[in-house]
Amino acid sequence: MHNLFLILEEPAPNNSGWVSIALMVGVILIMYFLMIRPQKKQQKQIDDMRNNLQVGDEITTIGGIIGKIVSIKEETCIIETGRDGVRMRILRSAVRCVDVPANVANYTINVDDKKEEAAAEEIDMPTEGEAAENNDKKNKKKKK
Repeated sequence: MHNLFLILEEPAPNNSGWVSIALMVGVILIMYFLMIRPQKKQQKQIDDMRNNLQVGDEITTIGGIIGKIVSIKEETCIIETGRDGVRMRILRSAVRCVDVPANVANYTINVDDKKEEAAAEEIDMPTEGEAAENNDKKNKKKKK
């Protein structure tokens, strides 16, 4: 009985320091992969978009102004808004997104070609089994 109390009073080996350090490193790694890394990836995409702006791109600014890029300089660009040709000089960092890239803005689609493509997609040819069933139904209606 006396030995039992000695075992209980003996201090446990001091491994808690290493465990707490490992937990801290684990938490930091989890925070990096869940918060910091995606934010850096998104910022890189935004920087790439702003560096690849071209004359003719239709853009939206952070303030909500929609316009077409007329000229680009180092840190600024001039956009044209509206039909009356109002021009504004904005910073590249004020561009939120490119709505229509320049190469797509100049692309026009022939409406007649589009209608023909839509009509071709709507035609749905029946399979052999369905065709046979339809013929049987028509023949039964004719007999009645």
